[in-house]
Amino acid sequence: MRQFLLTASAIVAAVTACAQENYKYSTNHYDYQATPEVRYTPHRLADVEVAKAEAPKNVIFFIGDGMGVSQVFAALTANGDLYMNQMTDIGFSRTNSFDNYVTDSAAGGTALACGQKTRNGMIGMAPDSTEIQSMLELCKNVNGMATGLVATVTVVHATPASFIGHVPNRSQYEDIALSFLDGECDVFIGGGQTFFKDRSDKRNLYKELEAKGFRMYESLADAKDDNKLKMGILATPEHMDIAANRPHTLADATQKAIDVLSQEEKGFFLMVEGSQIDWGGHQSDIDKVVNETLDMDQALGRALDFAARNGNTLVIVTADHETGGLSVIKGNDEIGTVKAGFSTGDHSAVMVPVFAYGPGAEQFKGIYHNTEVFHKIVNLVGIYK
Repeated sequence: MRQFLLTASAIVAAVTACAQENYKYSTNHYDYQATPEVRYTPHRLADVEVAKAEAPKNVIFFIGDGMGVSQVFAALTANGDLYMNQMTDIGFSRTNSFDNYVTDSAAGGTALACGQKTRNGMIGMAPDSTEIQSMLELCKNVNGMATGLVATVTVVHATPASFIGHVPNRSQYEDIALSFLDGECDVFIGGGQTFFKDRSDKRNLYKELEAKGFRMYESLADAKDDNKLKMGILATPEHMDIAANRPHTLADATQKAIDVLSQEEKGFFLMVEGSQIDWGGHQSDIDKVVNETLDMDQALGRALDFAARNGNTLVIVTADHETGGLSVIKGNDEIGTVKAGFSTGDHSAVMVPVFAYGPGAEQFKGIYHNTEVFHKIVNLVGIYK
């Protein structure tokens, strides 16, 4: 298991947060006492023979919420290697929203999911409140692909919600939960029991989903023998705990989603969010930033392992925005230490990286707006022919 020694820490910071978030502590120095498990990699992509498909049949889309270049480099320094480090097609995304130079996660998620910039706070809608179909909905409705969402926060939070919901205000969690009744998302794994069964309108969405053919579980372990489509796993009332204390790892949740979705002959689309990298930035907590980035990178390892052996799967890794204005001030990549500086407790406006692997990966090189990630993906899977 990983063990950590914080050699310096700042005082507890009082941070104004959006509903549900839990921004608490501030630390600026990260040390490892032991080699973390993530250092083990099952293969190097260059060593795996893969089929050269012309276009992807499957798409696995990772979003590291709040993950800029400095977050990636801090994790790389702390760990010595990353699965992201194996992805050689790399570009940069500009993240500003329709109405603000600095985006929030709702507008940033909507730009990635739906291909259009919108106002901060809006989910799956254009600035005039017109609903926009997301790439998840298009993959399902146009191509007949299986679809899934995995997150370490509640599944109705801003980023996952952008792929399934259409509301003017990101805090409309109960309304977003209703979107899952449409059946366009075949597998969803995260937190959020409260918004499905302890609602203000007294509806029990578990029962309504089960009437539509879903099986609802409250732990990944309970679903271990179930690999059929139409599955919801909500492991906590709202958000999950930090990476070390979660009821399941993001890697295991991602593997479960891949195992289920890959049975669809027409292919699948899966979005996986490393949700709490963002929280570490809001907290000015480099310990959390690094741990959450490594947690998502472990999940990426599962996806790349599948993609390398499958041959027709496109894997994308990017972020909705950077959080914290993080600067890596000092470090030692031999012993895995990082000293950090944060210039803000909020989001910044800097570009974020886009990593790609698989058929069409070369199209993600260069600098472009976040909306182009959507258009590149839907064009590659043949939605717009």
